[in-house]
Amino acid sequence: MAAVTATLVKELRERTGAGMLDCKKALESHDGDIEKAIDYLREKGIAKAVKKAGRIAAEGLIFDEVTADHKKAVILEFNSETDFVAKNEEFKDFGRKLVKISLEKNIHTLEELNEAQLDGGKKVSEALTDLIAKIGENMSLRRLAVVEAKDGFVQTYSHLGGKLGVVVEMSGEANEANLEKAKNIAMHVAAMDPKYLSEAQVTANDLEHEKEIARKQLEEEGKPANIIEKILIGKMNKFYEENCLVDQIYVRAENKETVAQYAGDIKVLGFERFKVGDGIEKKEEDFAAEVAAQIKG
Repeated sequence: MAAVTATLVKELRERTGAGMLDCKKALESHDGDIEKAIDYLREKGIAKAVKKAGRIAAEGLIFDEVTADHKKAVILEFNSETDFVAKNEEFKDFGRKLVKISLEKNIHTLEELNEAQLDGGKKVSEALTDLIAKIGENMSLRRLAVVEAKDGFVQTYSHLGGKLGVVVEMSGEANEANLEKAKNIAMHVAAMDPKYLSEAQVTANDLEHEKEIARKQLEEEGKPANIIEKILIGKMNKFYEENCLVDQIYVRAENKETVAQYAGDIKVLGFERFKVGDGIEKKEEDFAAEVAAQIKG
């Protein structure tokens, strides 16, 4: 049996929102396997949802840039150790410069971006090293995405002062009305964090996993087997409504219309959503020691 450490209990607690003792019990009964423990807590109704990205801790900003014809957009996560540095004008200027050259030089990967030359002839990677030395704090280029529209157009949206950024790809013409509608849909993506574009993107494994969680929850509630299967149909439809962008109720709708219905003649073809620090852990605090002390007590 794997050792159930205070750090492991802390991670499970942060990912599920369940109580400390429930987390400890779940880990002990599943040999320290955190993913199985998460499923167990969900089945018991103790954890309503898993934060897919895990702990969110890194600072920095999301930068985006779109071409004048709205045919191509770039979105970049540029991280710093502290929010104080993320507010530094030199940090922000550097981030803005990077998305501009990504568009201008047709860059698609971080590797290409690091090797790209700035106006003075210096590589991006070298300029970043210089900025780190000057400001005195570590920084990193974490992820870059490029969205190109073949037949339609792209639109961007920045939220929370650059802490969250979205790019949506749409069908149709990039006229003023459609660009406004696309920006509203990007705002919806920022607010509702869909996991998929549509039902077609949900894999059979993902669906079966959710169905099994729901089935065990219903069994825990004492529902008879023949009723469970009927209830599961409704629950899976609800899963699509909650997790697929085009099936979600548009966040500003007054009449319960879905995002697809709000889009109307234009269609959502894809999206990228970057939130600062998704899945990155900040330096450890003393919480693990606190948990250990409570467990022993």
